[in-house]
Amino acid sequence: MAKIWPFRGVRYDPARVPSLSAVLAPPYDVISREEQAALYARSPYNVVRLILPREADRGAAAARTLREWMEAGILVRDPEPAIYFYSQRFRMPDGTEHVRDGILCRLGLEEFSSGIVRPHERTFPGPKADRLALLRATGAHLSPIFGLYARPNERLRALAGVAGAPLVDVTMPNGEVHQLWRVVEPGVLRELQAALAKETVYIADGHHRYETGLAYWRERGGGRDAGTILACLSNMEEEGLVVLPTHRLVRPPLRREAATVVSMLAEHFVVAPWPAHEPRPVGAIDVILPEHRFRVRPKPGLTATLTECAPVIRELDVAVLHGAILGPILGASPADLEFTHDDAEAIGAVVAGRAAAALLVNPPTMAQIRAVCLAGELMPEKSTYFYPKLADGLVFDLVGPPWMC
Repeated sequence: MAKIWPFRGVRYDPARVPSLSAVLAPPYDVISREEQAALYARSPYNVVRLILPREADRGAAAARTLREWMEAGILVRDPEPAIYFYSQRFRMPDGTEHVRDGILCRLGLEEFSSGIVRPHERTFPGPKADRLALLRATGAHLSPIFGLYARPNERLRALAGVAGAPLVDVTMPNGEVHQLWRVVEPGVLRELQAALAKETVYIADGHHRYETGLAYWRERGGGRDAGTILACLSNMEEEGLVVLPTHRLVRPPLRREAATVVSMLAEHFVVAPWPAHEPRPVGAIDVILPEHRFRVRPKPGLTATLTECAPVIRELDVAVLHGAILGPILGASPADLEFTHDDAEAIGAVVAGRAAAALLVNPPTMAQIRAVCLAGELMPEKSTYFYPKLADGLVFDLVGPPWMC
C-alpha cells in the first residue's frame, strides 16, 4: 500500500520574499548553465542556490545557504502538518489551456521490488551521487518527485476539499500559474491517506531523486522520517497530464553518407516524403538530414527483431529509434546525442549545422507508460518529458538537517 503523510512544510516568508516568481525554479536536471546564471541574477534567494549551487561542493554550499535562510527568517516552517494541494495552469503552443492538480506530501519510500512504487526509466550513477551528497549535507528534500496514480471518475480537488483563496498564487514569466493550498482538516487528511493507500504510484519525474532517497534511508537505518520523500502525486485519469516528445539530435559529423543512410532505412522501414505540416501518426519517425527529409514506419516484423528489449518496450517509438536507427544505421552512440522537445528547434539545428541529423518521435502514451511500469521494465533514458515541470521552491521538507541535530 502507498503511504502518504502530512508534514510541516518550510516555505518562503511572504513578508521577506513578496515576489515568489523571482525565487522559484524548474528542477535541477532541466536547468542549463545559462538558466542557472539567470536564476542567480533574478534574486539572492532563488531556490537554484539550494538545488544547483555554483560551488564545487554543492552539498556544503546548499547546507550553508539553507541554514542562513532559516536563521534569517527567509524560510519559515509552517505551524502544523499539512498536505499541500498544488495546481498548475498552463498553455500549450496551440493555445489550449490546461490545469494539472496534485498533492505535495511525504510519500513512504518503498523498494521497487514491492511493486508499490514503480519506475519507468533507467537512471545514471552520476546524478544520484550528486543528489545524495546534497541530501546528506542538507537533510532536506528540496525538490518533489512527480508521481502518478490511477483513480477513474475521481477529482483530486474534490477529494482534498479545496476551497477559498490559495495560500500561494504566482504567475511565472512564461505565463504558468502555480497555486498552493494547505489541507489540514484531520478528516480530509485521513480520507486522502485511505484513498492513496490502495494505489500503485508510478514515477513520472524524479527517478534519480527517488533512488537517492532510498539510499539515504538505508544509510540512516530506516527511521520513519528518513523513510519518506517529498512527492507531488497526480491522478493520471484527470485532464491536464501532458507528455511531450523527446527528439534526438545527432552531433556532427554524420558517420555515413546520406545516400547510404536512406538506402539502409529502406531495408527495414517504409520511407515516404516528409509531410511538413501533418502531425506524426502513431509509430512514425521523422528523419531530418541536411539534404533529405522523410517519414519512416517500421516494416512488419521489425519490432520483433529488437530482442534486447522486452516485448512491452519494443512497441515504443523511442525503442525502435534506438534499436534500429541510431546505432545500426547512423552509427551514433549515446555520447553523440542531444535532446529537444520542440520540432522546429530540432529541424533548425540541422539547418544551422549544429546537428548532423534530427530524429523526431511521438511521446509514449500514458497507457504505454503504465504498461511498462506494471511489467517491471524500463524505457530508454529520456523517453518521457512531462510538461510542465513542477516548480521548486514552493515548499521544502526538512527531515534531519545535520546543523539542527
